[in-house]
Amino acid sequence: MQERILGRTGAPVGVVGLGAWQLGADWGEVDEEQALATLTAAHEAGVTFIDTADVYGDGRSERLVGQFLRGLPDGHGVTVATKMGRRVPQEASRYTLDNFRAWNDRSRENLGVDTLDLVQLHCPPSEVYATDEVFDALDLMVAEGRMKAYGVSVETAAEALTAIARPGVATVQIIFNMLRLKPLDDVLPAAEKMGVGIIARVPLASGLLSGRYDEHTTFGADDHRTYNRHGEAFDQGETFSGVDYGTGLAAVRRLAPLRPEGLTMTQFALRWIIDHPAVSVVIPGARNAEQARGNAAAGSAEPLDAATHDAVRAVYDDLVRASVHSRW
Repeated sequence: MQERILGRTGAPVGVVGLGAWQLGADWGEVDEEQALATLTAAHEAGVTFIDTADVYGDGRSERLVGQFLRGLPDGHGVTVATKMGRRVPQEASRYTLDNFRAWNDRSRENLGVDTLDLVQLHCPPSEVYATDEVFDALDLMVAEGRMKAYGVSVETAAEALTAIARPGVATVQIIFNMLRLKPLDDVLPAAEKMGVGIIARVPLASGLLSGRYDEHTTFGADDHRTYNRHGEAFDQGETFSGVDYGTGLAAVRRLAPLRPEGLTMTQFALRWIIDHPAVSVVIPGARNAEQARGNAAAGSAEPLDAATHDAVRAVYDDLVRASVHSRW
């Protein structure tokens, strides 16, 4: 698999990572055996970056990742990023050094490590990005040896640009896929210029871009694609990238004929993201070993041609831009 440097962390990572939200909660049931098999398959396929969070299954995802890590040899080369801040009401006043230390202690215990590779603020209130004390606290925690580096996970391009300007921010995680092109305008160029890594999340628009869904698809009651379509539980943009489901299906049907021979729709969608050099790593989720291996294969696929990239943008401009571009 192709490798890139993860921004200011300096760590080399495979361009396709694994998003471990699905192993914790909110995507239907994934049992422990299945979760560990998914992690193992991803690693065997070349994945060296895993993204989790303390809120995924209230720590379940972190604990499963920690269990997986304990089975690897020393010097395994896997970078694990976690996140903090979403287990409490979203008020800027809660983003304090004392709380950070407590959240950090819990994540280190869950993952079974003394020092976390990368800790990201988990889509905090917008005012947090402009608060010097928050970033002073994060700098101190790096100095204390609690974590090697820190970054932010953002909802909007404006938040990303504010974070990129902070000298201690190593990475920015943002939704970026064929149905969310706004990061191309300013965020990716700014990150590349400043040496900040971009972690592309929701790369398949909650599965829409896999091409497996239609108007008759139903999702379980415990799946956010059922209960968060209009932002009832968290930001609407996290579910189907904020695109209306019917509009998303129409866009995918326009995109499908652009798929190169030999790639699945999922691999096509991931390869499109990887083709942007400012992206350090893309983090598709997976519920089983087969999905993990299929995702990883995009990391060694041939780049798409310019005509395909132009055609993807045309689909976005025709069907999607009006509903999402100004919101995030």
